[in-house]
Amino acid sequence: MTAQRLPTDWKSDAMRKRIARRYGAERRFKLAGLAAVALSAAFLAFLLFTMMGNGLRGFTRTEIALTVDFPASPLLLDPNAITDEALANANLPMVTGEVAKKALGGDADALLSPTAWISIRDAIKADPKILSRTETIRVPASTAIDLAAKSKGSPEAEAEVARLKQQGVLSTGINWNFLTASDGTDPTQVGIWGAFKGSLLTMLVTLLLSFPVGVATALYLEEYAPKAWWTDIIEVSINNLAAVPSIIFGLLGLSIFLNFLHLPRSAALIGGMTLALMTMPVIVIAGRNAIKAVPPSIRDAALGIGASPVQVVFQHVLPLALPGILTGTIIGMARALGETAPLLMIGMRAFIATPPGGITDPATVLPVQIFLWSDEVSKGFVEKTSAAIIVLLVFLLAMNGLAIYLRNKFETRW
Repeated sequence: MTAQRLPTDWKSDAMRKRIARRYGAERRFKLAGLAAVALSAAFLAFLLFTMMGNGLRGFTRTEIALTVDFPASPLLLDPNAITDEALANANLPMVTGEVAKKALGGDADALLSPTAWISIRDAIKADPKILSRTETIRVPASTAIDLAAKSKGSPEAEAEVARLKQQGVLSTGINWNFLTASDGTDPTQVGIWGAFKGSLLTMLVTLLLSFPVGVATALYLEEYAPKAWWTDIIEVSINNLAAVPSIIFGLLGLSIFLNFLHLPRSAALIGGMTLALMTMPVIVIAGRNAIKAVPPSIRDAALGIGASPVQVVFQHVLPLALPGILTGTIIGMARALGETAPLLMIGMRAFIATPPGGITDPATVLPVQIFLWSDEVSKGFVEKTSAAIIVLLVFLLAMNGLAIYLRNKFETRW
C-alpha cells in the first residue's frame, strides 16, 4: 500500500527559510541584471560623452578677420577677366602671407592655415569688384590657433589667441566647410561630404543588388524548394555565410571583381558589390523568417477562392511579409554601412579630394574616412575624426529608426 504524502506545512521554520532563500536569490538576480544594465549604460554614456566632447568642436572653425588692401597688394588681376587660370597664376599664398604680416604682425605662418588663401580666392571669384577696394575677409586660423581657441593648446598658441582676441579679429563659428568639402591635408579645410556621398552611392549599389536577389531566394526556399538534401546544404551554407567575417568578403571582392574582372578600383560599384555579398545572407534569413510568420490560413483562403500559387505568393504572402523583410534589410544595410575591412581590401582607402560623380568614380566611405583621419599625425584631425563618427552614428540611427518605423507601421499581428 502506497504511503500518502503529508500536506506541506508552509508555516514551519524550515519552509519559511526555503522561501526566504528563494526570494533572496530572486532579488540578487534582479540586482545583478540591474547592475549589468547600469554598467552597459555607463560605458555607452562614456562613449557618447567622449565623442560629443571631441566631435562637436569638429563642427566649428576658428577664423581670423584679415583686412586686405587689394589696390596696394601685388595682385595683378583684372576684375573683368577673373578666371581659374588667372587666379592660379596670381600667387595667392604668397600675397596672403604678406598681407597677414602687415595686418597681424608676428609670424603669419603660425597664425593662418596653409590654405587660408583659398578664402581670398573664393571672395575674389564671388565679387571681382573687391580688387578695387579694401575688404575684410575671414580666413581659417592655423591648427595650433584653432585648438588653443576652442580647448587647450600650447602656451605660445594661447598667447597668440589672447592677442588676436584683444585686437578683435578672432572668432569661432560653425564650420560649414566640414559638411560640404572632401578630404584634404589641412584639418581646417577637410570635410565629410565626399565620404558621405561615397557611402550613399555604395549603399545604393548594395541595396539594388542584395534586396531583389535576397528576397527571391527567400521566396524560393520557403515556398517552392522541395525538401531535399541539396536544399538543406543551401540553407546551412546561407546561415554560415551570415557569420563569415567581413574581411573574407573583401578578399573575395579583391580576387574576383578586381583581379579577375578588372573593374575600376576604389569605386562605389565595387564596394557595393562586395557589401551586397555580405548583406545578402542576412536578407535571406530575415526574409524567410518573415515569410514563415505569415499564417497558413492566408494561403489556404487565397487558394480556396481560386487564386493560383503564384498569385498567393506575390499578392498575399509577400505583401504581408514585406515589413519584416524591410526591417531585416535595413538592419543588414546598417551593418554594411559600418564595415571597413572589406572596403580596405578592395582599395577604397585612396585619397579622394573631390566627391564622386557616379558609381564608377573613385570614392571612399565614412568608416574608411574615419580610419584614415585617425591615422593622421596632426592633432587637428582628432576632433575631425570624432565629428565624422558623430555623422556616422546619426546615419546609423536614422537607418535603424526607419526600420522601427516600417515595422510599427506595416506590421500585422495575428
